[in-house]
Amino acid sequence: MDIVDAWSQHPTERFMAAPWLATLLRWTRQEGLAAMPVQATVDAMDEAGISLALMSAWHAPTGSLISNDEVAELVAARPDRFRGVATVDLTDPMGAVREIRRCVTELGFVGVRVVPWLWNLPPNDRRYYPVYVACVELGVPFCTQIGHTGPLCPSEPGRPIPYLDEVLLDFPELVVVGGHVGYPWIHEVLSLATKYPNFHVDTSAYALHRLPADLVGFLRGRGRSRVLFGTNWPMISPARCLARLDELGLDDEARGLFLAGNARRLFRLS
Repeated sequence: MDIVDAWSQHPTERFMAAPWLATLLRWTRQEGLAAMPVQATVDAMDEAGISLALMSAWHAPTGSLISNDEVAELVAARPDRFRGVATVDLTDPMGAVREIRRCVTELGFVGVRVVPWLWNLPPNDRRYYPVYVACVELGVPFCTQIGHTGPLCPSEPGRPIPYLDEVLLDFPELVVVGGHVGYPWIHEVLSLATKYPNFHVDTSAYALHRLPADLVGFLRGRGRSRVLFGTNWPMISPARCLARLDELGLDDEARGLFLAGNARRLFRLS
């Protein structure tokens, strides 16, 4: 069975030292989690049968937490298991555009991710717009976070309406993947997924048996081409995410699209 993890990261010491991470680790009962060898990530993927993971870089207002070059080194070490997802410094718009071009054209990255709560800037802020133009020009998805935050940071930047609604109106060609489901605004999420053909959702940060019922119904039916599997490793393990997959009641087509097909199509994965 082919499975693609649409949101994962291999944390650095800088990432693990971020002050906002402590509350998330306490919430997920992972106090003491530390940076780990690459093989630990591969082993976790193997345990759950993950074929490929999209590894995210992270940049905060305070600086790089996982750099694009560090992700590129990870991908180069295991090109059979990883693909890179770039990030940028929103305060440097032209630098951000140049960096996206470098990551996609030179390093082979397959997407761009910016986490709004990390910047406390919703995605309709003007500082994102050069990023969207670069993503459209290069044909890569823009990945972001929707819904409440685990860290003790404001959740409002992750609210789908009006913020993402305005972005999707302004950039009809932009492919957007909203990660972390979007709870508690799940009806706003599904309304955007109905309204905009280029808006998608990934289930990262959730064990599958905890997905909102309305999202599961969407996944079973008309939304089967719009929902992607993800983990948010190492905050939650692939094995834990997938443990109760059968309870979703997916037919063969919906299961295949959810676990891998949608990600392979959107990110142009071979």
